[in-house]
Amino acid sequence: MRIDLHTHSTASDGTDTPAELVRNAAAAGLDVVALTDHDTTRGHREALAALPAGLTLVTGAELSCRIDGVSMHMLAYLFDPEEPALLAERELVRDDRVPRARAIVARLQEIGVPVTWEQVARIAGDGSVGRPHVATALVELGVVASVDEAFTPDWLGDGGRAHVAKHETDPFEAIRLVKAAGGVTVFAHPGASKRGRTVPESAIAEMAAAGLDGIEIDHMDHDEKTRVRLRGLAADLGLLVTGSSDYHGSRKTVALGAHTTDPEVYGEITRRATGAFPVPGTGGA
Repeated sequence: MRIDLHTHSTASDGTDTPAELVRNAAAAGLDVVALTDHDTTRGHREALAALPAGLTLVTGAELSCRIDGVSMHMLAYLFDPEEPALLAERELVRDDRVPRARAIVARLQEIGVPVTWEQVARIAGDGSVGRPHVATALVELGVVASVDEAFTPDWLGDGGRAHVAKHETDPFEAIRLVKAAGGVTVFAHPGASKRGRTVPESAIAEMAAAGLDGIEIDHMDHDEKTRVRLRGLAADLGLLVTGSSDYHGSRKTVALGAHTTDPEVYGEITRRATGAFPVPGTGGA
C-alpha cells in the first residue's frame, strides 16, 4: 500500500481542487490519501464525491498552532468535523486569515514591493487565504524565485520583514480538542528548520505526555540527519512515525506520494480514531 497522509487543495493553499487532488492521487498510484487543508474541512465533500475506485480518503485538517512564540502545524485525522468546540476553534483561526493577509500586503508595500490585495485575492480564489498565496504573488512579481524562498526571514518567515502574527491554537489545546472530537494528532514536519525556529524536543515530549499520537518524519523539509534524530525521539516517546508529501499542487515541487506512511502505522491511526473513518472510493464523478 502507498499512503500519503498530508495534502492540500484549493480549499486552503493548494492548486488542485479537491476533486482534482483525489483523481491525481489515484493516477499517482496511491492507495490512501489524506486531505488536510489548513484549518478547514471545506474540501472534504467535493473530494468524497469524486473519489475514484481503489483510492481511500482520510479526512483531516492541518491546524495552525503556536508554542512559546514558535509556529507549528498539527495534523488532525478522522475527527468529527461538526464537534462544536473544535469547529469553533478552526473558525477562529480561519477568520483571522484575511486581516492577517491584508496586513502582510501592507507591510510588503511599505518596503517597496508592488503587491496588491487584489492580486493575492485572485490567487487565493475560493480558498482560505494565507501566506502561500502572498508568496505566490511574490513569485509572480519576480521578487523571489520560489514559494519556499518567500518563507524566509527576509520576507514572510517567522520574524521576517513582512511577517504578521495571527491567532494560532495552543498545541496542548489542539490535542485536547481533536481527541475530544474522536481524532488522531500528528505533529507536522517538526524539524523543518529552514522555515524558521523549531519546537524543542522537550516540548514534543510534553505533547506526547498530553496525548500526541505521532510525528511526521519522512518529509521534504527533513534531511537524513534530521530524520534519524526524529526517529530516535519517536522511539523514546512511543510516538507513531508518518511520512507524506505535503502536496500543494503546482505551488510546490513535491509530487503526490513523494513520501509515504507505513501501512501498519496507518492501521494504528485508523484504530485510534472514533470521530470518522476512512472512506473507500467507489468511482466518483
